[in-house]
Amino acid sequence: MDNLYLLLLMPVVGSVVMAFAKDPTVAKRLALLLSLLTAGLTIPFVVNFVPDASMQFVQSFAWLPSYGINFHVGIDGISLPLVILTNGLIPLIILSTFRDTYKGSFYSLVLFMQAGLLLVFTALDAFIFYVGWEASLIPIYFICALWGGENRIRVNLKFFVYTFLGSLVMLIAIIYLHFQVPERNFELSSYYQLALDSDIQGWIFLAFFLAFAIKMPIFPLHTWQPDTYTTAPTAGTMLLAGIMLKMGVYGLIRWLIPISPLGFAQYGMMCLVLAIIGIVYASVIALMQRDIKRLVAYSSIAHVGLIGAGIFAWNVQGIQGAIIQMVNHGINVVGLFFIVDIIINRTNTQSLNDLGGIAKSAPKLATLFLLVLMASVGLPLTNGFIGEFLLLTGIYTEGLWYAVFGGLTLILGAAYMLRFYQNTMLGETNDRTAGFPDIKGSEVLVLGIIGLLIIGIGVYPQPLLNISEAAVTNLINQVSFD
Repeated sequence: MDNLYLLLLMPVVGSVVMAFAKDPTVAKRLALLLSLLTAGLTIPFVVNFVPDASMQFVQSFAWLPSYGINFHVGIDGISLPLVILTNGLIPLIILSTFRDTYKGSFYSLVLFMQAGLLLVFTALDAFIFYVGWEASLIPIYFICALWGGENRIRVNLKFFVYTFLGSLVMLIAIIYLHFQVPERNFELSSYYQLALDSDIQGWIFLAFFLAFAIKMPIFPLHTWQPDTYTTAPTAGTMLLAGIMLKMGVYGLIRWLIPISPLGFAQYGMMCLVLAIIGIVYASVIALMQRDIKRLVAYSSIAHVGLIGAGIFAWNVQGIQGAIIQMVNHGINVVGLFFIVDIIINRTNTQSLNDLGGIAKSAPKLATLFLLVLMASVGLPLTNGFIGEFLLLTGIYTEGLWYAVFGGLTLILGAAYMLRFYQNTMLGETNDRTAGFPDIKGSEVLVLGIIGLLIIGIGVYPQPLLNISEAAVTNLINQVSFD
């Protein structure tokens, strides 16, 4: 059952099946079932995984041999947490839509996007990686363009153009590297072995960095994100923030720095500074926000900036922190956006000025919201704490002031999140919030599962750290900056 081809094929089959489901009730139940099957297929990989530095469950066949393209996939300690995150969050995201009336076409796009994401996280061939990268972009564009809010076409065109241009530059770099490999293949291992001079590695680094930085996003390439997150349907925003941006973070670790270490030596400090600027900038903007959906969008930029800074520090603590924080951020941001969606649906407003006193009539929502909030600001014994601790420890090795400014994400994050909670849950009720119905059914289930994950990982994060430690240490030791 640990056949990686089967794991990659299941969402594709599910996508095709869902395209024919017209009744909304049937569609959402069938989509949930199919996503749970894929999640179930992930279990053997977790159970049979050996936490060492090797690439496991490797499978390969010559797809286009005349062009040196192999469908080569595998899983190690760096990719497994992201496979778990993807296949664990998709059922929760689908379950969060049970109050809506989406037809099968919507869920078909969600499952097709899942297939693209899994391909990105398992690809050991650059061409296959690029196929997965683009395959995940197309469905999310249509999800946002067809089911988004006001100005969705203009906003999503900007998102598409940004990401497509970044991908095109990366493709040029991939093709160039292909012609430098003596065997003329696209194998990741072959790219690792190339000994290019520092000038060439410099532009290769910038080409890959552009694609990954846009996807994350890193300042100043973030401008598409707040508008896209705000206008997208909530399920689309969850996909973007919870999973898709992790493609860019994963790309930094797996592709960018190991392929062009001399480029990293030239531009790594610049990237670290940009990531930290993004932390401060996004946190200050979030502190000033009155729109609750945009507030969470900017908080996501700040948290991802900290993850990026940890990676650019390039040490075991920073990379370990980035990997576990990718998982934690995915869980927490899905919870936050779902809470935002519940508030907006019940009050018909996104403005903090129009809210207040919700906790009086919705104590279950208020309690679970507080738990997600504490995780988001990195309170000890929640999942957000261990990741941010490791990230700041890794950044500290680059200099005290980097860690000081990076740590502002905790201080400012606490400020804007507590203000968010105070202005929505506490205070006096008004006409919009006086009769606010508490969460029930699928809403309780989604937020309850997220709450259990927050506490479980926060109290005992060691299993996740064990998965990635050997692979991270091995990768760092392999990369030479000489």
